[in-house]
Amino acid sequence: MSNTSTILVFSLSGFSATVNYRFTLFALTLLCYCLIVVVNVSLVLTIILDQNLHEPMYMFLCNLCINGLYGTAAFYPKFAFDLLSDVHVISYVGCFLQVFVIYTYATIDFSILALMAYDRYMAICRPLVYHSVMSMRRIAVLISLSWLIPLGCEVAVLTLTSKLTLCGSHIQKLYCENWSIVKLACSSTAANNVVGLIIIAFYCVHVLFIVCTYVRLVNSAMKSKEGRKKFTQTCVPHLLCLVNVTAALLFDTMYSRYGSASVPQNLRNFMAIQFLMMPPILNPIIYGLILSKIRYKLVTLFMKAGQTFTLGLRV
Repeated sequence: MSNTSTILVFSLSGFSATVNYRFTLFALTLLCYCLIVVVNVSLVLTIILDQNLHEPMYMFLCNLCINGLYGTAAFYPKFAFDLLSDVHVISYVGCFLQVFVIYTYATIDFSILALMAYDRYMAICRPLVYHSVMSMRRIAVLISLSWLIPLGCEVAVLTLTSKLTLCGSHIQKLYCENWSIVKLACSSTAANNVVGLIIIAFYCVHVLFIVCTYVRLVNSAMKSKEGRKKFTQTCVPHLLCLVNVTAALLFDTMYSRYGSASVPQNLRNFMAIQFLMMPPILNPIIYGLILSKIRYKLVTLFMKAGQTFTLGLRV
């Protein structure tokens, strides 16, 4: 994608507030990223290696964790490197690649959470037809669409952004963001605004669909003790993940578009990265702690790993 401007690199000004404690932040960033990798990889391997977990809900959860690894890979390595660097810049192509991965990560999250809500609705409200409707072929198609549609939307967004004439290269964040690039344009951004609002509305419909699905789920689950138990075990973690992702992403999106420059840079930085920090950590932990099947398999996996490590030390 070529730009009509001559800008080759963007500068990231969000790091101006991190100079005095960048080594502490680097250590915390490294710890956070390692935790994200460990908890998500553990859950993915547990689901893939155990045939008993090859069910729709767990397949969707596996994709949620893979998406968490995909999205954070575009932020944490570059962020950690910049914390130790005196120059905070990113190339034009690198900036667009970072925008693409981070934005698709966020929208894929909503797509998968919508599929998980639909799966729970079919399991609790229509159990007699659940296995015929949620066949492996249909699951494969739904999972493919949950990735392909966000990827296609972001290609359209970045294609429009790449055609803008930019009159600046100063991004006031810790990472590249599409709206921050659009604000640098000295040409018309009407098409970008329209397409951006359409995509935001499209994913707001996802949230509305999930909310409506859960209203019906609650009404159905409250009718029996077994329904309440199934709802508590399988739907509560999904709701917690939905609130986690929605709050974090809405916070960042609204601030990016309508936030005041008078807000301290440290607070702006925190608001900007929380959707890249909290959901990838909390989602697998929430499911790992609440879902008994996964909790049991994870404990077994770590016990075996510990025994192998102990035997290795003895040898």
